[in-house]
Amino acid sequence: MPEAAAPTPEYTMGYSPEFLQLLDRRNAQANAAHLLPNLDSGFRLLDFGCGPGTITVGLAEAVRPGEVHGIDMEESRVELARAAAAAGGHDNITFHVGNVYELPFEDGYFDAAHCHAVLMHVPDTQRALQEVQRVLKPGGIIASREMIASSSFSEPMGETTPEAWSTFINLLAANGGHPEMGKELKAHLLRAGFADIRTSASFDFFSSAPDVAFLHAFICDWFFMPRVVEAATQYRLATHEQFERWRVEMDEWKDDPGAVGGLAFGEVIGVKPRG
Repeated sequence: MPEAAAPTPEYTMGYSPEFLQLLDRRNAQANAAHLLPNLDSGFRLLDFGCGPGTITVGLAEAVRPGEVHGIDMEESRVELARAAAAAGGHDNITFHVGNVYELPFEDGYFDAAHCHAVLMHVPDTQRALQEVQRVLKPGGIIASREMIASSSFSEPMGETTPEAWSTFINLLAANGGHPEMGKELKAHLLRAGFADIRTSASFDFFSSAPDVAFLHAFICDWFFMPRVVEAATQYRLATHEQFERWRVEMDEWKDDPGAVGGLAFGEVIGVKPRG
């Protein structure tokens, strides 16, 4: 019998203008710091789920003159990545439209593979990791940085804001995602057969007035968009009245002089065994 098809990855976050700004704020120095010391000049590197390539270009400079391949299932993001790479003179990157379950590369092609906030959205984690392992050389490394939703926060909390965070977690899970993937990375890599696993954690922290305003706009634009509200109510995760209250509390948070926010991430590096 043919192998059953795995569920297609679906990006719960969507691609709102504010979410694209969040992607644009990401770079290799800040968001792949756990990987950079492990890269050498001349490496072949895969950035799967590369989005608009803002991290990819930094990785490409770290392995230059080695070659980098970025792949993402969203064609519009790949087009942006290609344009940005061309404008920045990053001539050692090739971008592809594709699926992490079926990577268009031969066995053992890469020295390293990287993803950021990707496995948390992939329904079949093991299938994805096994496909990445296939295209890694023996001794090749995999690095991932994924969200720990339950450790993320906005402070000071409104009276019902914890319910809003809980609804976000439940909605991500209902859509086939893994909101706690940052805590689960070590176990997933061990199960997939990776070795020499190292883990760490870090925050994307928002404290300055512009950062707080940005995080507020991002949360409000995505979490309160009609598509998300309807999905949450359809799944019976929340009511329209709760969303209205949460929106008021988010506005109050933004205007509080002590407002801070943090997105928590777990990080991992693993090695494909030799032989």
